[in-house]
Amino acid sequence: MIIDSKTAATTRRIGEVIGKGLQPGDIILLAGPLGAGKTTLVQGMAKGLGVTGSVLSPTFVLARELEGRLKMYHVDLYRLEKMPEITDLGLDDYLYGDGVTVIEWADRAEALWPDDHLRIDLEYSGDRARKLTVTAHGKRYHKMTDALATKFGEKQ
Repeated sequence: MIIDSKTAATTRRIGEVIGKGLQPGDIILLAGPLGAGKTTLVQGMAKGLGVTGSVLSPTFVLARELEGRLKMYHVDLYRLEKMPEITDLGLDDYLYGDGVTVIEWADRAEALWPDDHLRIDLEYSGDRARKLTVTAHGKRYHKMTDALATKFGEKQ
């Protein structure tokens, strides 16, 4: 499914819809170039989960734990380039914990992710516009994409 977002505010709203539907154990994988809107999307997810306060990219700390309706584990793999560095993070604690895991730069560790997850690839499609390609892996995530299609339309 492809969603066009013309503004950062729309990208946050898309994230908020995703956040409202998240359940314990959900895994959201984000990929795209610098500045494509990954953290903006996460800010919306956090709002949908009822997280209060600022949501910043965890680029330098690698992971942040945010409190809301569910715990949100926000992980950023940007600074990590080699698989041993990534596997040393102990991602299983996040992926198989009681919260929701959102990983930016997830394409750096494709082999580590469970079969069931929601992947969102973000890319530039204009000055402020972004194209989000949402791919559901698993039954649970297909329901999430249905909710997104209802709110934001769908383009193949």
